[in-house]
Formats: sequence, structure tokens, C-alpha cells
Amino acid sequence: MSDKPNIIIFSTDDLGYGDLGCLGSEYIKTPNIDSLGSQGIIFNNWYSNSPVCSPSRASLLTGKYPGNTGVRSILRGHRTSPGLPTTNLTIASILKNMGYDTYMAGKWHLGVSEENRPHNHGFDHWFGHLAGCIDYYSHIWYYASGRNENNQRLNPVHDLWDNNVEVWKNGEYFTELITKKSMEYLHSSIQKSNPFFLYIPYNAPHYPMHAPQKYVDRYPDLPWDKQIMAAMISAVDDSVGEIITFLKKNNLFDNTIIMFTSDNGPSRETRNWLDGTLDPYYGGTSGQLKGHKFSLFDGGIKVPNIISFPNKISGNWVSNESCIAMDFLPTILDFLNVDLNLYKLDGISIKSHLENKTPVLNRSIYWEQDSFMSSPSNQTAILKNNWKLVLNGRLVEFENPIAEIYLSNLTDDVSESNNLKDEYPEIVTDLKNEALNWRKEIENVPRFDGR
Repeated sequence: MSDKPNIIIFSTDDLGYGDLGCLGSEYIKTPNIDSLGSQGIIFNNWYSNSPVCSPSRASLLTGKYPGNTGVRSILRGHRTSPGLPTTNLTIASILKNMGYDTYMAGKWHLGVSEENRPHNHGFDHWFGHLAGCIDYYSHIWYYASGRNENNQRLNPVHDLWDNNVEVWKNGEYFTELITKKSMEYLHSSIQKSNPFFLYIPYNAPHYPMHAPQKYVDRYPDLPWDKQIMAAMISAVDDSVGEIITFLKKNNLFDNTIIMFTSDNGPSRETRNWLDGTLDPYYGGTSGQLKGHKFSLFDGGIKVPNIISFPNKISGNWVSNESCIAMDFLPTILDFLNVDLNLYKLDGISIKSHLENKTPVLNRSIYWEQDSFMSSPSNQTAILKNNWKLVLNGRLVEFENPIAEIYLSNLTDDVSESNNLKDEYPEIVTDLKNEALNWRKEIENVPRFDGR
């Protein structure tokens, strides 16, 4: 194997800040992820770049704000849906040019059309689905296009692919399928001399709420609406454990940079496709944070994050620095001694922080939440020096904003419980002007998400 580090990203879908044992979950058992955290660094203040799927994934892979990638909204799922343009360099395309083998297994959600698929973004091989979510057993995406007279969605579409060839694996649980394909790739990788980049974006615990009984049985004392959510997360935890065990057994763990994270906060959506009902579920939690998916309060954008790299990073500590998904790519490049000036990135390297616990560069971080379907939104947020300003902030999708202006000091109020806008009008003015100027710049960037 190469002396260059291998790189693995575990990404979950709609996993809340409070859904891991190591981050305070009272009932969800995640021993393998917790163990990874004990060997690495757990981030208390890690953010996604968006409170929804597609933009956050675009940022993670490109090191840019969603608006600068051209993907600002949740992408559609029909087979001609546009997505992330190939003018964007991704972690996969950059590493591939550096001699890495690249593989993805899981959820893409960055375009369904041929030109926007993973193989055109630097992945040598890939397996998974292209749209926003699928039934975990039939691998059918039920939310394609069109509605009948009862406003029910039409045209379910099968969405499972292996190297751009449609495949059918009916009855196989998707989380376990992702892990199976990842393990097959890892077994093949040890026969090669090249380092590898493995991207594993699990669909869980995104709806529909499906889990094998063997995982549900681990939670006999939970109410029904939390059992399946917990079971779905347990399936991911077992998968992470299987992959890490393989790395250790083959002496790959110490020289592998591993990140475990989520794309956004927990969902409050109600979907269960096995019997056609819309069952409410309240399993995911943002812990003590305010808001959920679709919200620019911290519950929608602060996510679990663990980074491990034993060869370079002393583990078993907790970081309180404010970092964000787009920081991962420049950090990787920094570890590889690449001149960051060669790339136009919005994120920053946190390599020094990981190695030496030095403070992360003080900067402003911005978010937007674009319109989604029939729910117009002009949410904008900025974090600067622990001051957080949210404009037109809402708590969940389709609800009205709770306040036009909401100011919090996260040092004293991690739950964003108190609106301080009237007490600090000058801070409001400065942050609002800065955030709106940033958003104005974003509006001038071409879009490729069909909006």
C-alpha cells in the first residue's frame, strides 16, 4: 500500500445531533461509532453547510458554499434531473488525479441525469441510488413526478445502480447492501498499491422508516415511534464497526483518515411506504438544540462529527471549535501537502487544530435555505464570534418563521432560547448587513438545480 493516507467518509442522512451515544443519546446504542470517537476527535460544534440534503452534500465534496457549487436546493429525482455541474472539482476527482482509487456506496442526490452521476465526478466505481431516498427493501423511489386527483404522488421509479448499470436486489436491506459493497471494495483495495478514497453516504435514518427485526429487537422498551429510528441507527453503527474492524485487522486503520458525520439535522417528515400510511415518527432528536431539518437554527445544521487519523492525530479529546463540512476537503489536501492556493475553496484547513489543538481561524460562516417545493423560504444565517443571527428562521419545513430577526450568543445559550435582538441592535445591524451582502453575491452565481 501507498504511504499516502487512505480516506473514508461515513455520512448519515437526517441523523440528529442528539442521536449518538457519545453525544448524549439516552436510548440509542452506538458502541462502534462511540469507540471511533474515543480514538479520534468528537466535535461539539460541527456544522453542515445546509439544513437539507443536496446542498450539504455538494459542499462536503467540493469544499465550497452550496451557492458556489450551483446546488442550493433539494434536487429532484426524475431521470433527467440536473445536478452538480462537472465544472466543480470534488474530493474524488482531486484525489483521483493524485493517484487514489475512488469508490462510493450509498446515496448520491447530486443529480440523476447521466452527466451529473458519480462517475463524472471522479469516482472510479460506485453503487447506490441517485435521488433523495428509496424504499430500503424494494429500492424504489416513490416520489417521482406528478400527482393524481387525490394529490397522491405518481410514478414510482426503481433507483439502484452499480457502476451506472441498473441492478435489482429486491428484499436486501439497503444499509446492509451499502456495507456489503463497501467491504467488497476494501477487500479488493488491499491487493493494490494505490491509496483509496471511500465515500459511504448511508441513506439511514432518512424516511421511509424501515429496519430488520433483529435491530428493532434491541429496543424492546422504547415506544413504537422511536424503535425503528433507533434500529436504523443501530444498523449503521454495526456497519461502521464491521468496516473499522477490517481496517484494523489489515493494519490500515492508523493510516486512514476517517470522518463520520451527517448531512443535516433530524427530520420531522412522516413517511412509511411499506403499507402506504403516513405514520408520524419522533425518533430523531437535535438534543438541546433548537430546530430540525429545514431550519437554520442549530438543530437543523449542527451535526455529529468525528475525525480519526491515528498516525497524525492524538485521539480521545473533544473540540469546541466551530467547523463546517466544507472544511474537510482543504484539510485533506493540507495533510497531503497540497498548495491550497491551487483551488478556489470556501472552506479552510483545520489540520493544525487536529494535530495541535490550535484555535481555528476566526471567520464568519454563512447559511441560506432556499425555497423547497411550495414552501418559499428566505432564511439566512451568520455565525461570527459565537454570535448567531438567523433571518426569517423557522423550526421545521412548511411552518411560518418564528421571528424575522433572531440573535443568540451561543457561548451562553447553545439552545438559542433567548432572542437578544433588542439588547444588541448594533450587532444585529452589522451581522444582518454582512449576511445579506453574502447572500446577494450568491444570487449572482448560476444555478444548476432546476430552480
